[in-house]
Parts: sequence; structure tokens; C-alpha cells
Amino acid sequence: MDEKPSGPRFAIPAWAWIIVILGVILGLQFWLSGRFSAPPPVPLSEAAGLINDGDVEEIEVNGNKVTITLEDGEVITTNKDEGSVIEQLGNLGISEETLAATPIFFNDPSAWNTILTIAISLGPVLILIWIFSRSFRQMQGGGGGNSIFNFGRSKAKDLTGADKPTVTFDDVAGVDEAKAEVQEIVQFLREPERFIQVGARIPKGVLMVGPPGTGKTLLARAIAGEASVPFFHISGSEFVEMFVGVGASRVRDLFDKAKQHAPAIVFVDEIDAVGRQRGTGMGGGHDEREQTLNQILVEMDGFSNETNIIVIAATNRPDVLDPALLRPGRFDRKVMVDLPDVRGREAILQIHMRGKPIADEVVLGDMARLTAGFAGADLENLMNEAAIYAARRSRTEIQPIDFQDAFDRIVMGPERKSRVLSEEDKELTAYHEAGHAVVSFNLIHTDPVQKVTIIPRGRAGGYVMSLPEDRLAQTRDQFEDQIAFAFGGRAAEEIFFGRITTGAASDLQQATRIARAMVMHYGMSDSLGLRTFGEQQGSIFLGRDLTYGRDYSEDAAKSIDEEVTHILDLNYVRAKQIVEENKDKLVELALELMKIETLDREDFERLMDREDEETDPVGTPSD
Repeated sequence: MDEKPSGPRFAIPAWAWIIVILGVILGLQFWLSGRFSAPPPVPLSEAAGLINDGDVEEIEVNGNKVTITLEDGEVITTNKDEGSVIEQLGNLGISEETLAATPIFFNDPSAWNTILTIAISLGPVLILIWIFSRSFRQMQGGGGGNSIFNFGRSKAKDLTGADKPTVTFDDVAGVDEAKAEVQEIVQFLREPERFIQVGARIPKGVLMVGPPGTGKTLLARAIAGEASVPFFHISGSEFVEMFVGVGASRVRDLFDKAKQHAPAIVFVDEIDAVGRQRGTGMGGGHDEREQTLNQILVEMDGFSNETNIIVIAATNRPDVLDPALLRPGRFDRKVMVDLPDVRGREAILQIHMRGKPIADEVVLGDMARLTAGFAGADLENLMNEAAIYAARRSRTEIQPIDFQDAFDRIVMGPERKSRVLSEEDKELTAYHEAGHAVVSFNLIHTDPVQKVTIIPRGRAGGYVMSLPEDRLAQTRDQFEDQIAFAFGGRAAEEIFFGRITTGAASDLQQATRIARAMVMHYGMSDSLGLRTFGEQQGSIFLGRDLTYGRDYSEDAAKSIDEEVTHILDLNYVRAKQIVEENKDKLVELALELMKIETLDREDFERLMDREDEETDPVGTPSD
């Protein structure tokens, strides 16, 4: 590994050198032309008259330039013609006695002028040669990865010694299965004999796949912190340059380094930057990215495959990777690093609680349930935002309200305190959100209401927050209850105000998206049968899953639209029915929201008084 420079290096830019050189050349030219001398030259005849009028101390002749110094210190310069200066002064009326009594000094300027001429001509060229040679030496020796001769060298960082990460497997939570897989990789390298004696082959590569923020790079850092072998880390984008062949050269250099330190681990982050399927880029087989991928394939499983090196790669786009890269013998194991479940989220929150003063009132189980769908990075951000809220409020402990505000900020956006609602808008928003909450409360398959508020956040004027549960699959009844819940605000507006507003725009989009997915992807349609509609297509070079090919007729498209409309209309009728049957509770809830703006789950359920309800929860149309 290259040594780091001891301190910052000051480099003069090239444009500064150019300005200095031009200034020197212009200065020499002005100096040689005599423009810096004083006084300006006078005619020789005028100088002769001044010599006759005053006492002359000396006359100095430099070529055709004559400098006359008078006894009073005045200096006069003039120019003579070719020939003797004594004859020319005599022709101008100066007597021989005056000339004989005047000291005259003659200087031969030919050698000096020759030297200056050569310096002016060759000096700038020599200086430019020196500047370029100096820059060239810096690029060759001290330029590091940006050197001309270092383009083909790998930029991988060897995370050993002082650079070894302090992260261990104890700092990784929520992905127990993935952690067990990579822990076994470390054991392969620490105790290879244990596996070789039973005929087991060390895996060539491990591909970690998962959504962004789930901890793929964190797992790699934990491997680097736990492994007692050299660990080389590089990003996929660092292989590819504008020069053809550089990426392949860097791959060879990287694996050469790893072979020299074997057993070793090579970690390639975001491998999809270089591992996309071949034959889809501009330039065909001569594409630089494809040459780089070809070299990776050869290094991982070529003829020389007896090296004790394990390649670990991470990506969130496994669908665009080349099939040759994914086959056994290259990436033998594919580790899914998925979103954590409720227990995993609680364990992640406990890790991020380290070093933070948490109040006893904070229940991590509730926070874990509330954050369904959050990745590890989201949970770390939630904990940090809660700490920021506590510090902003000058608290010494992080309170539940800090977590709640942090969650609202992450999910809905910052609170818009500058937005002041009129009484009419406030009333409309209160009834709209109360409609959502009442409909949700009276349905069977919806999540419990955690919070109801009319405080604007982000683009929302108010919102109802549910406490979701982790589900592997969803039923048709659950989808239809979600649609009815989305229509609750629109139903309340129509029943209580007799008009509709734009406040339900996002609710309509959500309901339509659910209904269309039910019909086109999940086969939850009575009239269209058990089939899906729309074939996924997309350019591999640009990324898959970009478009949906139409594999159905115009008649089928009409039937899909009719079925989606039928599902939406049916559940809107259910939402209106619930609102009509619970008008009193809805009005009471809306008035409470207009008064205190926010109700938590306990206050909301107390107001709804579920135990004393005479009506049963409304089931789905299929009940």
C-alpha cells in the first residue's frame, strides 16, 4: 500500500508559470530597448550644444548609444550614427580642446548583446522544458492513482493494520441469516484444513444482494474487522476509465496483489457498475466495461484457479448482472440481505442506542412495530434525528416524543410551521382525516391507528398514521380494506360538506394503484380469471424493470379498466356506509382535532370507545 503524504503539497498552477515567463520576457525587452532608462534620448545636435554650455564630467559610448554626464550630475542620452563619435561631435561644432579634455569611455556591447539575445530566445523554452519535465516526474512518481503510468494499477484499498475497520459482527443486527453466511466465509480462511479434510471446496465468491441501506457494506466492513487475512476493498466504478483496457489492467493488478497476500478477501462494492450483461453497450465486444467484466470472469474462474482468494460483492441490482458472473464457480453463494423484521429492527435500534441517553419511557418494541419497511440505514437515521430533537429541546434524555417527531419528519417531511390554515381549511382537513381514522377503526383488516393529526408536514395537510405489521403475503380482503381506508377522507368531505376537494388526490392514486395491482398482477378479479397482464420488459443496458410490455388485447384492456373501476366504486360505497353509521364519532373526533390538532393512539381509541360500540366492524364485500 502506498504511503500517505506527510502533509499538504503546494503546487504552483501552470497558468501562473506562463504569466511569470511572459512578464520576464516583456521586462527584458523593455530593459534592452532602454525604456526603463531616464531621461529620454535627445538629438545629437542638442547634446552637442549642452556639452558646449556646461562642464562635462564624462562621456560613455555603448555602440550607437551615447551617455553624457555633466558636472552638476545631469545625465543626457543620445544616439549617434554609424562611425566615430568624436568626428560627429566635431562636425557639430565642439572644439578639439573640449573633446580632448573630456573623458570618453568606449564599451563593446557585442558580447553582452549576444548573451542577452540568446537568453531571451532560449530562456523561455528552457523554462517550459523544466516545467513540463517537473510535472511529468510528479505524475510518474508522486501522482498516485492519477499518474499516467498508474492508470492500469488497481485503486483497491488494503484494509489491514492501522486501516482495519473497528466494526465487528456484534455491530450487525437484523440480518442474522446473512451474517451467518459471511461468518462462515471468515472461518473458511481462518481454518481451511477443517473443510479441506472432508473434501469441501472454499467458495470462490459471495454475492450480497438486497435493497439499499440494508447493511451489505456494513457486513463487508465487519468481515474486514473480523478476518485475520488481508482485505482489499474497491468500488465497481473505480475499474472503468475513459481509456480502453484500463479496467482490465486494474482487475489483473488487483488479483495479483491479492494472490501475493493469499489467503485474502477482495470486496467489490456496487458490482453492477461493471458487471452488467454483455452485448448491450455501445461498441459491442470492444466496450471498455465488457473487457473489464471479461477479465473479472477469467480471474475468478479461469485456468489458474488454485488461489486462496474469496471475492465478496454487493449490489442492489442483481437483475442486470451477467449470467456468467452469477454461475457457481464464480459467485457460489448468493446472500440475501433483506429488510429486517420487527425483531431485527428492535435489535438494530438497540445497537444504535449505544452511547445515547434513552428515557425509560421509550419502548423499543413499539418503535420497531412503527417502522415496518425501514432498512438499517433508516433506523440509524431515525435514532440520530431523535437525538437531534432532544438536543434542540435542551433535554438530557431522548423522550418518546422525540422519536415520534423524528419518525414523522422522515416519513412525511418537516413540519410546515409557516403554513397557517384558515378556519375553513382547518375544519375541512379535520373532517377529512377523521374520516380516514373512523373508517380504519371500523374495518377488520386494517392496521391500528397510531396517530391522527392535522399539522401540515411535507406536501400533506394532515395524515393518519397506522401501526403496520410485517406480512409475507396479503389477502384480497386486506387490499380492499386498504382501498376503503384510502377513500375515508373523500367520503367524509362529500357527506359533511356536500362537495369534494383536491385533498384526496394522493388517496385516489393509492387506491387506484392497489386496485390495478389486484387485477393485473395478483389475479384477484372475479371476471378476468387467474392470469396476469403486462410483461415486464426493459433495456438491460439502461436497467431492467423500466417498462411493461402489453401482452393483452384492447378488449382485455377495457375489461381491466372496468374491473378496476368496479373495485374502487364498491369500496367507496363501503367507506361512505361506515361514515354514515359513525357520524357522531366522526364529528367528535374532528372537533377534537380542531382543538388540539394531534391525537395519539390511546386518546383516539378512548374517544372511539370501541368496547361500547353497538355496531360490529364492517367486513369486506366478499363476507
